[in-house]
This record gives sequence, structure tokens and C-alpha cells, in this order.
Amino acid sequence: MTPNAKQSENSVPHPDVPGRPCSAAAALQLVGERWALLAIREIFYGNQRFDRIVRNTGAPRDRLAARLRALEEAGVVERHAYSERPLRFEYHLTEAGRDLAPVMHALLAWGDRWAVDTPPVAFRHRGGPGTEHDLDLKSTCRTCGEEVESGSLTIDVRAPGWDRAGPVEGS
Repeated sequence: MTPNAKQSENSVPHPDVPGRPCSAAAALQLVGERWALLAIREIFYGNQRFDRIVRNTGAPRDRLAARLRALEEAGVVERHAYSERPLRFEYHLTEAGRDLAPVMHALLAWGDRWAVDTPPVAFRHRGGPGTEHDLDLKSTCRTCGEEVESGSLTIDVRAPGWDRAGPVEGS
């Protein structure tokens, strides 16, 4: 892994990935494996102990332990001891892990629409005083405040030697 220019003590490393330089590819390299994302889901849900994460993900114990170690090394989760004898840990999301909330909400929304007949969970949002409703997220641009739709986006490729079609000849 190569250091990222933005990297600080609280940031995650920037992995080398083949093909087009891409933040999505780098993110998937760190958190894109099934058991990793399901472990993150469980920690979001408040299940921070290994046995609960295993039970609720269905992951093999050895594979889940390896994924949690990798997430810890990447700065996505951190361990906190909750028992001295025997030594036992809980997993907590770091700032980088908490920043995955929109990703998890998007995956759940997509799955609700395209992968299951009946959504198994619903997030509720407490709005103003005394109001609560099912969460229905939308993306808005922080600069102008308008809703973001795919037709309103353009791509500005900033990776040296690449354009929208791929690698630039002679670069």
C-alpha cells in the first residue's frame, strides 16, 4: 500500500489497485468483501462483540476474524477490551467506518428495491418534534443544495494519463 497525500492518523491507507485509478476501486479493496460489509453492518446495528457478529452474519469464524483484523489495520474499526479475564474485545467504528453509513443505506435501499420481496429492516427518522417516519434518503449537492440525479453529472478525469475512455496513448 502506498501512502495517500490526505492520510493522517485517523485516515485509511490508499491501496494500490490494478486498472483505472479510482477511489471506488480503492474503497472496495478495503471494505468490498461480503463478510467485511456484513461485519460493518452489524457494528452499525450496535452488535459489537465477535460472537454476535458471527451469529448475525453467518460468516465462518476464521474468515470473520481475518476480515475484522483487516478492517482494523485499514482504520475502519478499532477494538476496545471489555473483559480482562479472559481478554475479550468489542469492535467500534472509527470516523472512517462511520463515514460508510451512506454506503450501507444505499446498499440496503438497493437491496430493498431489487433483491428482496419484503424489506427485512426499515430505518426510522425522527424529524421535527413528535414526528417519525421511514427514512427516504436523497443526494444533494453541498455547494448548490440541489438534488443530484445521474443525468446532471459529468466526469472530470483527474488521474494523470487517463481520460474517460481509459489510458491515454503515449502517457
